[in-house]
Amino acid sequence: MERERRILLADADQFFVAVARLVDPEGAGRAARLIVGGRPGSRGVVCSASYETRVFGVRSGMPIGRALRLCPDAMCIPVPRGACSKMSRQIRAVLEQFTPIVRGASIDEWYLDLTGTEALYHHEPLADTAARIRQAVKDATGLSVSFGGGTNRLIAKLAVEFGKPKPGTDRTGVFIVPPGEEARFMAERVNLADIPGIGPRFQQALAARELVRVADLLPHDETTLARWFGPRAGPWLWRRARGMGDATVTVREPAKRVSREDTFSRDLSNEAAIRREVAGLAAKVAGDLRGDRLMARTVTVKLKYTDFSIRTASRTLKEPIESDRAVTDVALELLATVRKRRRAPIRLAGVGLSGLADAADRQPSLFDAPGVAPAAPGAVVSPEAPESARDREISRALDAIRGKFGDAAVKRGAGRDPEL
Repeated sequence: MERERRILLADADQFFVAVARLVDPEGAGRAARLIVGGRPGSRGVVCSASYETRVFGVRSGMPIGRALRLCPDAMCIPVPRGACSKMSRQIRAVLEQFTPIVRGASIDEWYLDLTGTEALYHHEPLADTAARIRQAVKDATGLSVSFGGGTNRLIAKLAVEFGKPKPGTDRTGVFIVPPGEEARFMAERVNLADIPGIGPRFQQALAARELVRVADLLPHDETTLARWFGPRAGPWLWRRARGMGDATVTVREPAKRVSREDTFSRDLSNEAAIRREVAGLAAKVAGDLRGDRLMARTVTVKLKYTDFSIRTASRTLKEPIESDRAVTDVALELLATVRKRRRAPIRLAGVGLSGLADAADRQPSLFDAPGVAPAAPGAVVSPEAPESARDREISRALDAIRGKFGDAAVKRGAGRDPEL
């Protein structure tokens, strides 16, 4: 007989807002109305907003300009990406102390499979185990994490919203749907728009038939739904409305690519300014790479012009790299290649790294020997010796500084490149 599944979803409460406040306690930490996503006047979108800001209608994915029109006195700041990545890894490390099966759904969400751990936790209710994990995360990181739970990932995902301790509620941060109660939970508490996979167009099609809540859909059989919405969408919707979802939680395959992009508040045409932006993105994505304990062989630079056309250039090195110096030097060479093809104002720049491998698998080389210095400023990167051990040591030291004082604490010096 198959064991009853015990699935949790851990969702970091207001993750980007909470991390921003930890990084800048005297600024963002004191702002009740806080928007994280970009500076005022930027073309960015809201990544997260404090509860005090959401009451004005500010929502994730909303353009920064519109958000500030709804809540003009809100403080608006960029995403502290380095600190967020570091905190995400710290939270996951705590979760993995309770079960080895942890799957990241996003930077601030993780599925946990506790099936088979009943004896380990003395057969306590799943809600009690979730509460203990929640306290462990709080003690280790200072951040609050809410849990939803049930017999599959769909139920856990929907349940977590009823656990979040939002202002004006008595929620505890944990909400578990008992086995056998899935259909009742869906019928009594869930709107069709809340089900993952039902986007705006599907919502419109449902609303046209006066189907808004799950309860509205339940009187209709699978055949009717297939006739209305198609042979795939109809049966899928029938199952989801009854709380039927995938109970499998597997550890994801390693990332195949890491990247950073930035959409500018104004189009850039000055070549020195473009180089500064690409250099900054290269250093940030190199930090992300090291944070995941990875190295990369391929560097790609992407530019989007004002007419929304896109140009890219890539280079694959003989040896993998991870240091700020090596990634930035290659990115700037690629930028020069792209700009030779077309010198026109750009609205977006990006740097991506692929061909990833575990940094622990790095093979020692001649250039890691003592006394071998990093490349001189302005030197062309050699495919045979893209970086030295000292380059990597310097970059890791910078990671520690940025982790403590923020991404802006250390930047590439102008002396590295006369054009920067």
